[in-house]
Amino acid sequence: MSDPLFDLSGRVAVVTGGMGQLGSVYAAGLAERGMRVAIFDLAEDDVPDGARAYVVDVTERASIEAAAREVEAEWGVPHVLINNAGLDSPPDAPAEEVGPFENYPEASFDAVMDVNVKGTFLCCQAIGGAMARAGRGSIVNVSSVYGLLSPVQDLYAFRREHGETFVKPVAYSVSKSAVLNLTRYLATYWAKAGVRVNTLTLAGVWNDQPAEFLEAYAARVPMGRMLDASEALGAVVFLASDGSSYVTGANVVVDGGWSAW
Repeated sequence: MSDPLFDLSGRVAVVTGGMGQLGSVYAAGLAERGMRVAIFDLAEDDVPDGARAYVVDVTERASIEAAAREVEAEWGVPHVLINNAGLDSPPDAPAEEVGPFENYPEASFDAVMDVNVKGTFLCCQAIGGAMARAGRGSIVNVSSVYGLLSPVQDLYAFRREHGETFVKPVAYSVSKSAVLNLTRYLATYWAKAGVRVNTLTLAGVWNDQPAEFLEAYAARVPMGRMLDASEALGAVVFLASDGSSYVTGANVVVDGGWSAW
């Protein structure tokens, strides 16, 4: 027998970046719990069971609005929005992106801010606005411990020891910090309209990183390991469900104790 506090069956969710490592876990997990899940992503291959993919560029208002109209016409106004789409410099980023702060490219900064901040803002406008008109909804904005705290540059010392010039870039931290206060702003703005807005802040997610990095990371986090993508789902279900009916403007931190030190 399901617990009515966490019963999501029959509700509608939008997951941005739902084809990625974390987004696909959220989309599949919500679908398994009876939700109708719309994935907004540029990719559309290997859609998780129970979900439907829409090709959406979250940096383009018209793209979001067109997909949102389709979802609403088919399923009604979404009950849940997971703003998961994100951009960071990959491990094999061009040298200028992972070099000294003083030389970090303006174009790289703009690209990260466009997806991580503007994309979240636009999706909140288009879908959160519809939720407010419907008088209910839950928005989960996904952030990072690097939005709470500065990156620990020593984690990447092994790359420098191998002769690389490597600095964890600035834009990701700035963008994820901005998400925290966008959440607080919208939580107060939409509280009386019945829309709850919260942040989910995650630690680093295991993705077969180099052994030197994993060792350094494990030494830095109290639980001694990285987050497995599946471990983020519980917090998403909680924030999406009636179990969090009085939770808004909060930052739910799933970081293995990283921010406790």
